[in-house]
Amino acid sequence: MNKSTNSISEFHPDHHGYYGMFGGAFIPEMLYRNVEELRTQYLQHMNDASFQKDFQDLLRDFVGRPTPLFYAKRLSEKYGTQIWLKREDLCHTGAHKVNNTVGQILMAERLGKKRIIAETGAGQHGVATATVCALKGLECIVYMGEKDMQRQAPNVARMRMMGAKVVPATSGSKTLKDATNEAIRDWINHPEDTHYIIGSVVGPHPYPDMVARFQSVISEEIKWQLKDATGNEEPTHVIACVGGGSNAAGAFYHFLESVSVELIAVEAAGEGVDSGKSAATTALGTPGILHGSKSLLMQTADGQVVEPHSISAGLDYPGIGPLHAHLHTSKRGKYLHATDEEALEAASELSRTEGIIPALETAHAFAVLKKMQWKPSDRVVICLSGRGDKDLATYMEKLK
Repeated sequence: MNKSTNSISEFHPDHHGYYGMFGGAFIPEMLYRNVEELRTQYLQHMNDASFQKDFQDLLRDFVGRPTPLFYAKRLSEKYGTQIWLKREDLCHTGAHKVNNTVGQILMAERLGKKRIIAETGAGQHGVATATVCALKGLECIVYMGEKDMQRQAPNVARMRMMGAKVVPATSGSKTLKDATNEAIRDWINHPEDTHYIIGSVVGPHPYPDMVARFQSVISEEIKWQLKDATGNEEPTHVIACVGGGSNAAGAFYHFLESVSVELIAVEAAGEGVDSGKSAATTALGTPGILHGSKSLLMQTADGQVVEPHSISAGLDYPGIGPLHAHLHTSKRGKYLHATDEEALEAASELSRTEGIIPALETAHAFAVLKKMQWKPSDRVVICLSGRGDKDLATYMEKLK
């Protein structure tokens, strides 16, 4: 699929799924029919009144939306500003991931698909996929890196409890990248009856756009909640962690055109950006093709993917979604990074200051609070994308 020069908006994809120079659909011939079917129908279904009713009903009654926008009083006092937490950790299943899986299971139903596959890193997307498959009575296969299965054992148990088959990815680094590879191989072998619920704003068009639209409920709620609380619907800053980037895409979505709102994404620096054990794609990546789209990815000079590292399984990915690649290169977004150690410190601070234990992924977003200068008048919204129950073993080991 060739890049078109006619884009609807600078921050929304054109007809072929490009955000600036990033995006598109680079897929094997066996998957062309599936991806094209989805591309030609996803907006039609999403804009249908019956689809929206089903989606909104499930978000309210099953997911538990709207999630609160919580004023973090003690954290605000510490940093001399106004800090609000968008509590996606209070969603059913414990993270923002379920917003997308609810939307995609409705899409799969309308496409007549009976078999669902997914990839997962930290396990939250796998749990959210298993949840909606159980809700709808559909077969569910989740691919997960063998290493991630060990460090995210509680989520593996949750998936199996709901009837999902969890298949270990035993190649490469045995993490999220490799799980995604296995899921794509499965899809190639079962193109007729299978829908692939991709868990982030990555993959071939239309997935980055579709997932961002499902997750945009986050920023939609932030606008009216912040207006109710402050009289102003726009924050001065929105902060979110980024692996592939779905929670950040959702938190940024309704502010993309509002240049007065600073969008801050935080990647995982692992043991340090220059340590050789990092997942800071915007600092280390170059343009290339990964998992069906053109974006920024960590790669060698001859195009071999560099294995990423992060203490958080959900950020342990060598690429970034094409929307984020465009936001970074266009300077619309500020892309920062936090090390494993900084994320652990931030998680401890939030837990002891506000009584909220964040997911390791989410902790990276909080780590940048001490890296920036804040004003008392700033309205800072942090997307608290997931809760830390799944990471307690790591916290207990690292925070002794």
